[in-house]
Amino acid sequence: MSNTLSNTQIKDEIVKATEHLFRSGVMSHSGHANISARSEDNEMLLSIEGQVRNLTASGIARVTLEGVDVDHLLDPTNTEIVRMHSEIYKLRPKVGAIIHTHSPSLLAFALAAKELPIRYEALLRFGQASNVPVAPWAPRGSDESITSIINCVIENEQTNAVLLANHGVLVFSTTPWATAALLVALEEAAQGELAAIALGGAIPFPQGALKKVLESIARVH
Repeated sequence: MSNTLSNTQIKDEIVKATEHLFRSGVMSHSGHANISARSEDNEMLLSIEGQVRNLTASGIARVTLEGVDVDHLLDPTNTEIVRMHSEIYKLRPKVGAIIHTHSPSLLAFALAAKELPIRYEALLRFGQASNVPVAPWAPRGSDESITSIINCVIENEQTNAVLLANHGVLVFSTTPWATAALLVALEEAAQGELAAIALGGAIPFPQGALKKVLESIARVH
């Protein structure tokens, strides 16, 4: 996130991004998610509880990257996921926002512990040119879980998303809106992959597809 934005403005972006996820139909029936955005150098703004269906600015708290709940607002269940967000910010300085959901089609891949292949052009346009890897399961919020996620991100430098085995998905990008848009594209890709099975399976891109897509984007912009 740009450090020129105030916390109030960043909270507004988080709320708008969350609303976009629900409008796009990529959320689970439970409406469970957690969403954060980088604010100060050593802080993030994080949704205070797992239910974000009607998220407002008052449901977003300041939390340091060392895990201190500055506003004393976090629901106890959400204190477990602080490190899942903070460690990504530490690993990826350019990441400005992170979203975790149980989006149904992505969840199917997570439950099967199967990487999501990148065979949907929209993902290339978001810069996601490598398969979405799977972080092995460990109890939510445990040291083992955090280590699993960290290792997955380190070992897959080109990915902007990680499937959490038996749990859900973690997506990260530059802003709340960009992260939400990437999540929507990933869920569409997962839906398409599952549907394509009935037709014999999805096919890979031809050699050089990413280069051609980037050249096409450059011509437009």
